Amino acid sequence: MIKKIIMLVMAVLLALPAVCQKREMRGAWIQCVNGQFQGLGTVKMQQTLSYQLDELQKDGVNVIIFQVRPECDALYESKLEPWSRFLTGVQGKAPSPYWDPLQWMIDECHKRGMELHAWINPYRARTKTTKTLASSHIAKRAPQTCFEYDDLLILNPGIPENRDYICEVAKDIVTRYDVDGIHMDDYFYPYPAAGQTIPDAQQFRQNSNGIKDIKDWRRYNVNLFVEQFYKTIHEAKPWVKVGISPFGIYRNKRSSEIGSNTNGTQNYDDLYADILLWVNNGWLDYCVPQIYWEIGNKAADYETLIKWWNQYAGARPLVIGEDVERTVKFADAKAPNQHQQAAKMALHRQLPYVKGTVLWYAKAAVDNVGNYGTNLRKNYWRYPALQPSMEFISDKAPKKVRKVKPVWTSDGYVLFWTAPKSKDWRDQATKYVVYRFAQGEKQDLNDPTKICAITEQTFFKLPYENGKEKTVYVVTALNRLQNESKPVAKKIKL
Repeated sequence: MIKKIIMLVMAVLLALPAVCQKREMRGAWIQCVNGQFQGLGTVKMQQTLSYQLDELQKDGVNVIIFQVRPECDALYESKLEPWSRFLTGVQGKAPSPYWDPLQWMIDECHKRGMELHAWINPYRARTKTTKTLASSHIAKRAPQTCFEYDDLLILNPGIPENRDYICEVAKDIVTRYDVDGIHMDDYFYPYPAAGQTIPDAQQFRQNSNGIKDIKDWRRYNVNLFVEQFYKTIHEAKPWVKVGISPFGIYRNKRSSEIGSNTNGTQNYDDLYADILLWVNNGWLDYCVPQIYWEIGNKAADYETLIKWWNQYAGARPLVIGEDVERTVKFADAKAPNQHQQAAKMALHRQLPYVKGTVLWYAKAAVDNVGNYGTNLRKNYWRYPALQPSMEFISDKAPKKVRKVKPVWTSDGYVLFWTAPKSKDWRDQATKYVVYRFAQGEKQDLNDPTKICAITEQTFFKLPYENGKEKTVYVVTALNRLQNESKPVAKKIKL
């Protein structure tokens, strides 16, 4: 009987509205490598993406991570790499009618108040399903820079010129497009395949840099690349965020004293990705480990892993990569009549270094499997959120907005303001936050339920009724990192 009461209480608590966070990265990955856009054509793909963005906006998503370079190709206009077959069906073939998906996505995301992070796969030069490469592809132009492994082509991380090449491609994206971030996933050295050996012994002999163990040398190669990549992006545009989404296990306990109590593929030992070194050295701006398993998984328990990452990877904003379909597939052991979304979100709220979630993948949330999207928009992400603070890039904020004044217009009662003056990107206002409080109410700007809008506009239409309700509106300015200015309040009768 007591056990049943405890389970009932737990179910009720998990069903209560979530504690909302004012600053939280709420992302979704939109991938092309699964072929969801191939053959759609320009109009249909734009319609599909528009629908996805509209639904994700309703769900509260504030960052879209859009795959633009799956195999040394491009879903954008590039002089360095060919058009992707995942866009047109044929690598090197431009879309017709012509459009630039990356530029289009930037425009559409910014209209909806979302950030756009360009997602690249750094080393993968050919996926398993690609049979024909364009003549302009790097593997055709310089085949000696790649190796074959498990039906893949990989840019050899042991060749220094490949680091330069990937950084050149990323810099080209960042300098020509107004992206808010650039994002790499978990594909560094390839995932281990039974009976296969990475063919890099020759490069190791020729360029070992005094390193005796080839595994240490491989990690050294990737470390050099990640450091160079980070510096390249921030030298081009300091405000562009660099994100990396590693595999969900750093090391297992059997491999390291600080490893997690898990049993699976390891970033450090199998992919040669020393993600903790990158986090602690500040070679990325946010980390999104792919914790795609369920709570209770015998080999890789979700609760074990999220607590491990919270303990060891807090030096940079920690954002959890969440598998939507797996989350709703498994029941919550403490409340068997519901799936695991509530339990996982409760863990997010309990852990101090967890600063958000990225959904794998966007379409699953859009399709609302297991009511996952509905729960986001009605509960967990009901109110708007700013991005996590990144004062390690810059802690400077814009000055206060000016000339805040309500004005009657042909479109109704509108609150106008003027942008603050600025000297450079650090104090330049790019967005504004509008809050609403009752007269006499404490103006707590940390309460996200008081946010009416996060907008690029310098005006906000007021919900005028009869002019008898006394309210206070507060406006603040945000820069590109969403550092927030001091507030300006205006008493208004609605």
